[in-house]
Amino acid sequence: MISCLPISNAYPVDTNLLRTFVAVARLASFSAAAAELGYTQAAVSQQVAALENDLKTRLLNRRPVEPTEAGARLLEHAEPILLRLDAARADVTRVTSAPAATLVVGVTPLAGATPALATALAELRERMPRLDITVRTGTRAAVALVVARGGTDLALTDGLAAQGDSLPEQAPVTAVGLSETPVAVVLPVGHPLAGRQSLRLPDLADSRWIEADQVAPPLAEIRRHAGAEGFRPALRYDGQDVPTLVNLAAAGHGLTLLPETLISAAGIRTVRVTQPRVSHRVELLHAALRADSPAAALAEILTQR
Repeated sequence: MISCLPISNAYPVDTNLLRTFVAVARLASFSAAAAELGYTQAAVSQQVAALENDLKTRLLNRRPVEPTEAGARLLEHAEPILLRLDAARADVTRVTSAPAATLVVGVTPLAGATPALATALAELRERMPRLDITVRTGTRAAVALVVARGGTDLALTDGLAAQGDSLPEQAPVTAVGLSETPVAVVLPVGHPLAGRQSLRLPDLADSRWIEADQVAPPLAEIRRHAGAEGFRPALRYDGQDVPTLVNLAAAGHGLTLLPETLISAAGIRTVRVTQPRVSHRVELLHAALRADSPAAALAEILTQR
């Protein structure tokens, strides 16, 4: 005999409870989660307890606040589920709302340093002179998530990729390749390798590097492409300013890897990476685009260049 549970019993998880649980786990604090969500701390505690009751297991240790083994497994599923729900809501809003007189564009520092976005926005402004445009800079993960959740209309992101490959997916959005350019290692003029015409990444595994995840390719990503361990940071730069990163490399604090076309400063030498065959790739990220929206017009300009 086969019995079928009602959907309400088969899927008892309330997404509001799930969202509260994720906030507490991420912040490791009931009070911080309450402040972020706009609830009282007692309400947050009640919601977490209700979720634990639904799933019939403890999800969070209280002192310190951290996920149990079951909570960690739920967290792995919960964050992408909530992101998909946010993305679905944002998509519906985009296609049903009236065309906006505003445009919000996200961009990573290196994608913004290329002329593509500025030139495309100039062409868009000629078509829509009254359009109110905002450009917001963020990390690769941040700009993708904000597009998915509807916080920006579209975004330009960048990263290191094998030639012809797409960048790893950061969020459930559409990604369109816009450009691929060679990458180069930035060296001080007096560096022993500054006279080379080309370099292999594996040969640089034991060199001193600058960790600058918010601007340059993360060192973990460089290790993966090089197929070698090493690439240890001698200095960490937490900012998003490209000239600052170049100046740090020029002063000998460590090597960094940047698009060849963006590097021009006194006191440095750039040497192209020829092995492995990787490039700096810029991609356009967007969700659903209303045909008559400024975002759709900008996407058309960017992809036709």
